[in-house]
Amino acid sequence: MATTDIRTGYRGAQRAVGVFLPFLVAAGLAALGDRITTATSVLVLVLVVVGVGAAGDRVASVLAAVSSGLWFDFFLTEPTGQFAINDPDDVEVVVLLVAVGVAVTEIALWGLRQQARAARRAGFLDGVLESADLAAGGDVAPDQAHARVADRIAEVLEVDRCRFEPGPVPPTAAAAALHRDGSVHRDGVAVDVTREGMPTDVETYLAAPAGDGHFRITASTRVARPTREQRRVAVLLADQVARGGCGSDEERPPALTPAG
Repeated sequence: MATTDIRTGYRGAQRAVGVFLPFLVAAGLAALGDRITTATSVLVLVLVVVGVGAAGDRVASVLAAVSSGLWFDFFLTEPTGQFAINDPDDVEVVVLLVAVGVAVTEIALWGLRQQARAARRAGFLDGVLESADLAAGGDVAPDQAHARVADRIAEVLEVDRCRFEPGPVPPTAAAAALHRDGSVHRDGVAVDVTREGMPTDVETYLAAPAGDGHFRITASTRVARPTREQRRVAVLLADQVARGGCGSDEERPPALTPAG
């Protein structure tokens, strides 16, 4: 809740800046009088719009663009001191300011989405490498390794929780299954996870290779819509259970001893 409040407050501050900053800049430009040209004033206001739009808040950027156009009209076009434009060229400038604001915001949002995807992929890779290290090393107890892999799966799939259980998947007709290709089926019917999300009324089972056990995925309190890439990463994480270090102590081959 606190994070949501901070984010809402931050957006509110951005939008307030988008409304009032163009007013202050336009008033300052008007105070300079003939010492600054109209073209320069337009470029300065464009910089204001670009600066607000670069933050990636679509509403704040549009507010900044509209505010810039209005105060450009009020302070810098004839007749000054009125919201009236007699020159068609000034009308074009106002429209251009709004268009620039919208365009810059969309470009900024696209960049932020690409950055988020890159960060998510890096997180996926870190999780797989950590699980592989757990499987390869013998300094972590099997139960701890299983729990950490399960936590990683829950994190990747953005679900409530995930836990590992030994043995094969129980023959529960009502349960759903996550397959190696990233698809999810329930009662033999494919689930459109992108649109419907992971099943929330039943658990989803993810089998580990070679019958070493299975993971029980629970998404009961919120709808999770992991991408196919996320689901395949979850399968790759589950594969680490069969990589030697995550198996039970009884399943490990006996250590070789040198001949006497």
